[in-house]
Amino acid sequence: MSNRFTANTQPIPILVYHQIAAAPAKGSPFRSLYVAPQAFARQMAWLERLGYQGLSMTALEPYLNGHKKGKVAGITFDDGYLNNLSNALPSLTKHGFSSTCYALSGLLGKTNVWDLETGIAQTALMNEAQLRQWVFAGQEVGSHTRQHIDLTANDQNKCRLEIALGKTELESVVKTPVQHFCYPYGRYQPEHIGMVDTLGFVTATTTQRSRCHPEMDMLQLPRVPILRSTSLPVFWLKIATAYEDRRKK
Repeated sequence: MSNRFTANTQPIPILVYHQIAAAPAKGSPFRSLYVAPQAFARQMAWLERLGYQGLSMTALEPYLNGHKKGKVAGITFDDGYLNNLSNALPSLTKHGFSSTCYALSGLLGKTNVWDLETGIAQTALMNEAQLRQWVFAGQEVGSHTRQHIDLTANDQNKCRLEIALGKTELESVVKTPVQHFCYPYGRYQPEHIGMVDTLGFVTATTTQRSRCHPEMDMLQLPRVPILRSTSLPVFWLKIATAYEDRRKK
């Protein structure tokens, strides 16, 4: 399938964020995954100043498949935190950027329960009304399965169900097609790629670090992690240079 592979002529960074909120106390687990709202605002302003357009995965598609050219960056959020709506949306709107938030259809309005074992603080996830508000504001929803399961630790039927219902349940909430997927924990095997393909997803993102180059699988796209410690100079290095490409395993 020719359309399964990217055909962009220049590297395209797909940024990945989790929580846009003040970090918890020093020593808290996964503190790096919190980006302060002020830092996020500065990063979006910097992105625009550098001449980039921040795009959702749907808007990024024509650039990935070589039908459009331009200075673009994908913007993605994993898990569907309410603080994405309250703290990231104003900056996205201000700069005319779109983004994709990968939500969990079975956990809307709940918290990040999959993190309980690691001791990560529980934070509110968007509920149905808030997810619709996100879409109404020009942003996009992608799927992250129903319950944030580790696909590699579950049988095929459970995985298929999690991926399929993650899509259809979100579509019934936001009333728009959900065509973009993100593998929970970045863990998956070839059969999971097959399921994602069969279910009609156009792209799937991973935790593999790199910008997107030509001839990459649209269902195994790498991303560029933006962390609490990412200063503006490093932010520039990550998107505009081979800094992240060299971190590709």
